[in-house]
Amino acid sequence: MTITRIVDFPSFDESRNGVVVMVEPHSQSEQMQQVVYRILDANLDRAREGLRIVEEWCRFGLNNAQFTGECKRLRQDIAHWHTAELRAARDTPGDAGTDLTHPHEEKRTSIKSVLQANFCRVQEAMRVLEEYGKLHDPNMGKAFKQMRYQVYTLESNLLGYQRHQLLWRSRLYLVTSPAENLLSTVEAALKGGLTLVQYRDKTADDGVRLEQARKLRQLCHLYGALFIINDRIDLALAVDADGVHLGQQDMPIEIARQLLGSHRIVGRSTTNAEEMQAALAEGADYVGVGPVYETPTKEGKPAAGLQYVSYAAKNCSIPWFAIGGIDANNINDVIDAGAQRVAVVRSLMQAEQPTLVTQYLLSQLNRIKPES
Repeated sequence: MTITRIVDFPSFDESRNGVVVMVEPHSQSEQMQQVVYRILDANLDRAREGLRIVEEWCRFGLNNAQFTGECKRLRQDIAHWHTAELRAARDTPGDAGTDLTHPHEEKRTSIKSVLQANFCRVQEAMRVLEEYGKLHDPNMGKAFKQMRYQVYTLESNLLGYQRHQLLWRSRLYLVTSPAENLLSTVEAALKGGLTLVQYRDKTADDGVRLEQARKLRQLCHLYGALFIINDRIDLALAVDADGVHLGQQDMPIEIARQLLGSHRIVGRSTTNAEEMQAALAEGADYVGVGPVYETPTKEGKPAAGLQYVSYAAKNCSIPWFAIGGIDANNINDVIDAGAQRVAVVRSLMQAEQPTLVTQYLLSQLNRIKPES
């Protein structure tokens, strides 16, 4: 049998009258073009699919027309580039990546994890489209560079919105204190319905704080709760916390916001009307109001009393949490003074049954008519 070589880069062969002829259907440049088309087609699909998943939550979960419209607009902008020419290059049976998967893709622990995974998917796809698109159309690379930045902004705004919505819905706020059973106590409270946790430990070294903060953050997000770090902006950034809580002697809220970004929560402790008004003017997302009663966690600081709680009820336009010595025995006095939210330390951290105490405190707070 005679073999005749027709081209330098064969792609298939066939027999013709006893002669095996090596044939290339396209030139080398045409083959390369088809590869680029397949890359663009796959990533255009990936970006649109990821945005659709985000859009469905904005539409049905948040009922937010602005976010829904932004997702839809981005999908339509992507569709503009998804031409028939690119679709025609698709070769699903011959795609070596269709069977590839990762264990993390098979499980989602919360709506937040679904959103973050799909934002990541969209951003990665757009980066691919930006680079390979330059080989297809000079304007395509520019277009997807701009769209990628728009998706980053959408992610920050959406996750920030989610955080603030949960902040407004939260009635009970646990501020932790150092304890050997820290994780089990917090998880027990989360099982009872807790949705807001602050990690506070002023004595441990940074290595311990970092390890505990990471574990608490994972635990809170597993239960769909917000996780706040006391004082330490660097630690909040390191573990991707939902925000920070600042005391009166800590840095200005404006600086904290610049470091953390607008999508994270910044809270401020206040002990009187003047401090509250200053926190509102600075742009705090919430304030602590107290200490209502004298407490060892604020040793030497006189109680602000129920009168300050009543002042906050009439004058505070953002979420506020009465704090300081509040427990199951006096929570109704605090509620009667005007509080709709409370923060606690010892009543949960030292409780024998944190789940039951959480449920009781929430049952009292949930009897209050929600804010309009």
